[in-house]
Amino acid sequence: MANFKKYQCRECEHIYDEAKGDPDSGLAPGTLWADIPDDWSCPICGAPKDFFKLME
Repeated sequence: MANFKKYQCRECEHIYDEAKGDPDSGLAPGTLWADIPDDWSCPICGAPKDFFKLME
C-alpha cells in the first residue's frame, strides 16, 4: 500500500489527501501531489498549488 501524504492550504486550511484525491477537480483517488498540474488551485479558496504545505 502506498504511503499517501496530505497537504494543507495555507490560505483556508483545506486539506488535499492523496489517498482521496479531489474528484470534483478531476483528480482521482491516489493522485500524488507531484502528478497534480501546476495550474491546479484550491477548490475552496482558489489559492495556487504552491500555497499548500506538506502536513507532517
